Amino acid sequence: MSERTCWRYLVFMLLGAGLLLSFAPAAFAQTASAIHQQALKCSERQGILCAEQADIPGYEYVGHDEPSLLFYSETAGSGSTNIWRLHLPKDPPTLPRQDGHGGTWNFQLHPAFWFGMAMCDSQSFPNYTHVCRPDTDDNIFDSADPSSPRYIAKHPGSAFTELQFYPPAWLFGNSATQWTAALNIFSLSQAAPSNIGQPNNSACGGAIEYGNFAYIQTDGVPTGAPSPLLANGNTFTVNNNTLFMNPGDELLVIERDTEEGLRITIRDLTTGQSGFMVASAANGFAQILFDPNGTNCDPATHNLPYDFHPMYATSSEHTRVPWAAHSYNIAFSDEIGHFEYCDAVDAEGGNCLTTSKKDPPGLDDAFCFDAAFAAAFGLVPIGGCIDADAEFDGVPYRRATWPGTFEDERLEVKLHAEPVMFSSPLFLGSEDHASNYDRVAFEADLPRIETNTVPPCQRFISNPGDPSPGSGCVNPPVGAAFYPIYTTRQTALGCRWQLGGTHLPGTEQTFGGNSAEEYGPLLEQAGTASPEFEASVVWQRI
Repeated sequence: MSERTCWRYLVFMLLGAGLLLSFAPAAFAQTASAIHQQALKCSERQGILCAEQADIPGYEYVGHDEPSLLFYSETAGSGSTNIWRLHLPKDPPTLPRQDGHGGTWNFQLHPAFWFGMAMCDSQSFPNYTHVCRPDTDDNIFDSADPSSPRYIAKHPGSAFTELQFYPPAWLFGNSATQWTAALNIFSLSQAAPSNIGQPNNSACGGAIEYGNFAYIQTDGVPTGAPSPLLANGNTFTVNNNTLFMNPGDELLVIERDTEEGLRITIRDLTTGQSGFMVASAANGFAQILFDPNGTNCDPATHNLPYDFHPMYATSSEHTRVPWAAHSYNIAFSDEIGHFEYCDAVDAEGGNCLTTSKKDPPGLDDAFCFDAAFAAAFGLVPIGGCIDADAEFDGVPYRRATWPGTFEDERLEVKLHAEPVMFSSPLFLGSEDHASNYDRVAFEADLPRIETNTVPPCQRFISNPGDPSPGSGCVNPPVGAAFYPIYTTRQTALGCRWQLGGTHLPGTEQTFGGNSAEEYGPLLEQAGTASPEFEASVVWQRI
């Protein structure tokens, strides 16, 4: 039975039996698991929760819009430890409506937001060497010059961690009312062109991005195998030990390396609960053996249990994951551009047959669900599509949907969710002394994803060079009426970052007050983006 058929069967079974309320939680857990699996299949178009690659792969997966806030320090420990305070946003009292005239909830703005960190993975791109010593800036290789000893294609194998938080109330969450979080570690199974220039063998998926996945658990035990070769339905299904958090809760998030691997701890300071996960071989985290000349991907030989450790000692403009679209090590990022209204679908998880008046038809009306399907699980009863928004015309790109876009505070409270609010992180330096980062930067990966706009962004400066580098690379992107920015405010707990518009109560710093000013002009960035060339130089917006 296919996943789509399974979802339809679940709805029919529940409605036909008249047992919706008693069985909806179990059925929803299975459905949410299936959707999470699809959203983390990085080899497919619907892999919306995967890390964004620097170049467009040979398949359709493209279009992650990730406005990010980066943190820099030259002090050892800043690249491998973080302590954050995070306020989980509440949704407004007004429900969303299918015609687009109701409230805007968190699930419409982002399927996830996350804290990021660069990691070692000795079987991941660029596969120049299969050795990666963790927690050291000896891993910095970011030169575009092939003759340089620090040439980017000689970089140790790298992965990227995203501690993702999932909003409630719709289909890619895990609850009608509560947030959950998961540790994701993404790797790329390919070698740089200047090495052997090959992907992994086809049985292992070729040049596939893959991820290790585990929910944050109160007992620290994964719900199923995190490994990409051994993961199953249990891996993506929450259980009684999964940490559930309420909207409005204040969290302490700690990321720290241990002998066994990176340990994530979330302490809910509001409820007193806590959960954790260690990215260790003992917990089932693993690499896929890079075996480009092989003929199989047998887990007995190709599943390599692995302790994932942070790659760098510090965080700066030079501490990068060379295969990723972004330029950074330590960062907060939102994941936007994944909700468009849809009135009717050809199948649950399929294409949109009838778009809403608020959403004209387009190339991006896929990975869609109708209102009845959501309602069957006690979720907000609206239909929508969560594929990448290549035309930048969905809910997250409207002027009146983000927190802080109404000057009237009464309308803000009535129609808008609270903003995501978080502190600048601290890091643990010598003798575990907590220290502040020195600098911040704003980054949007828009040049990477403005491929379907008219005109498209010409982001390649050299090797290969576009006819007019920089042309068509604009912010806000073509089609968007609004693009969210980071601002600061003072709270009883100190200074907090927030994402949205400029009219949030207590806002102090707006950093230019619009996306063009905040994210700044185009910036050159060396990378190994194109499989046909050595090192490409591309535009990024920082």
